[in-house]
Amino acid sequence: MPKKIIYILCMLLLTACENAPFNKTEIQSNTSMGSETSQLDSESISLIQRKKQQVIIELAFARKTTPQRARYLAGICYDKTIGTVFMPFDLAEIALAETGGHRLSARAVSSVGAVGVWQLMPYRAKSHGFEPEEMKDDEKCAEAAVLELYTKLEMAQGDMDRAKKYYCGQGPQANAYIKKIRLIRREMLADFNQQVNKIALADTGTMIR
Repeated sequence: MPKKIIYILCMLLLTACENAPFNKTEIQSNTSMGSETSQLDSESISLIQRKKQQVIIELAFARKTTPQRARYLAGICYDKTIGTVFMPFDLAEIALAETGGHRLSARAVSSVGAVGVWQLMPYRAKSHGFEPEEMKDDEKCAEAAVLELYTKLEMAQGDMDRAKKYYCGQGPQANAYIKKIRLIRREMLADFNQQVNKIALADTGTMIR
């Protein structure tokens, strides 16, 4: 079995060993579409739950960039959402929507001047206390993206999907953007369910022996 698959299975197996048995329905509800996740206080969501998302994010990022960078960026999605109302999936979805087609490059610059993995416009970066050039630093870019998403969440009156739409802007382009976000989310949830099934099969094989 490839080392990458072994790593993912081990991580998911370890994070599944909380006080209760691994509940696939619970995970799916916590990461489902809509504003349900955004209504949850960050303190009520376990770090274990966030770790589960980190593993799946790494898998999704690895399709767009190198395994090393995928792991690094997935870690950022985990770290920068701790203590916020956001989950790692929220930050990952935006990264994939913004620069997934550019290998999640820190040096990605859009035609209108947005910079970094999370594509902050220079004036928006400054509004959050960063210099535009700092958006090429993945960690600072992620921090600015979290602050930007907070402002959009306030505009959207707590509706997470609408906040992500506003992250892009308004009009037809923003409508297409939120459709892309939802597709990315479905793909990550499909990855999650696939890994859960692999764990279940591995457990079954162990019991048969």
